[in-house]
Amino acid sequence: MTTSTQNCENLFLDNSDSSLTAMEQKSKELKIRGVGIIAFLEDGKENWVSKMKVMGALKNEKVNFLAVAYSKAGEMVDTLKNSGTSDRTPLLGEFNFLGGLIEKVNNGYVLVVFSGATGEEDTVVAEVGLEFILSKLK
Repeated sequence: MTTSTQNCENLFLDNSDSSLTAMEQKSKELKIRGVGIIAFLEDGKENWVSKMKVMGALKNEKVNFLAVAYSKAGEMVDTLKNSGTSDRTPLLGEFNFLGGLIEKVNNGYVLVVFSGATGEEDTVVAEVGLEFILSKLK
């Protein structure tokens, strides 16, 4: 890991909790509950650090929000595109759901996911987290 990558990862870690808190505030504003994830992915896709926060509910009677959130993250790590936007057929374990955003930063990628509502609402919550963390990394 280069010094520049380590610095970016440290900035990410220093600000990830605040990013998740901003997402949680947005989910409360929208009156939705679920799970948020934020991650820093080094170039090369083999190493990432992430944080997860339950934002009102880990699951409901029918859906495990955490499992769906990590499915979105896994899809984005493979495609380097926002979840649910790839034109390829989803692989086993992927569901092509909206609600995960990924952005290239120096020395890697940041990805942010929310799962708990519609794909459109999940994306709105994820956008808040992405905007927050990018403001700290750039």
